[in-house]
Amino acid sequence: MLSARSLFQEILDNDDSYRLFCSIAASGEAQGGWENARIAALVPESMRELAPKITRHGADEDKHGRIFNALLKKRGLDPAPVPPETDYTMLLERRGIGLAHDKLRRDEPLTERDIVVYLSHSRVTEQRAADQMDMLVKYFADHPEVGKAIRMICHDEDNHLAYCHEELLRLAREGHGRTIQRTLRESALAEIEVYRDVSLAVMDHMGRLLKWPRPKRTALALGIRAMYAYERAGGWRRMVSLTMPQRRDALGGPAEPAPAF
Repeated sequence: MLSARSLFQEILDNDDSYRLFCSIAASGEAQGGWENARIAALVPESMRELAPKITRHGADEDKHGRIFNALLKKRGLDPAPVPPETDYTMLLERRGIGLAHDKLRRDEPLTERDIVVYLSHSRVTEQRAADQMDMLVKYFADHPEVGKAIRMICHDEDNHLAYCHEELLRLAREGHGRTIQRTLRESALAEIEVYRDVSLAVMDHMGRLLKWPRPKRTALALGIRAMYAYERAGGWRRMVSLTMPQRRDALGGPAEPAPAF
């Protein structure tokens, strides 16, 4: 029977697939950490109060990258090259979603609109991350090898999502509502396409590593395409709504250190 739990268990049990999974995750988190660090350094003076929270966001993502690398090391594995077709962050940037890396490499202050775009893009991608971590915690919270790591990362992703909701609602009250609404919609519609393509690519690589039979690979691809069809038909709207979170000031204070794994 195909299920998220059985598929992830297969990936966990095989060194080659586990190596690829952790390497993709570590690379994406490290890239997110760099982006947030650069954004924090370039925040315009009118929004400097956000810099510590953006810094905390980046520090959390750096920590997640270290956690995934530590999980590899614990099993005696080296990081694997990340296939470009599985690079979620890079593919989003190519679609014009978020702030371009060329802009972040310059030592020029960002604009208020840039920060609104960053937070709107983050609200969409953090929804995806939080959903994925909730699923992993549901099935593997007590797993002896990865349980502790996924519980910590899930907690952080919930904080990141709460931070995006709270700050975007504040910025909407300050007059940025139309830009936020437009950017959220554009980001969500692009993200669901990129997520579909990355999911197909990852499952293709996993299928070859785990020698899945063709019917299983076909069924998985159909499931991914069906999820995209659902999201395209209206499921994307969950990624653009804004509600005041129960966790207020979720990124206030320093990042929590990562324990040893």
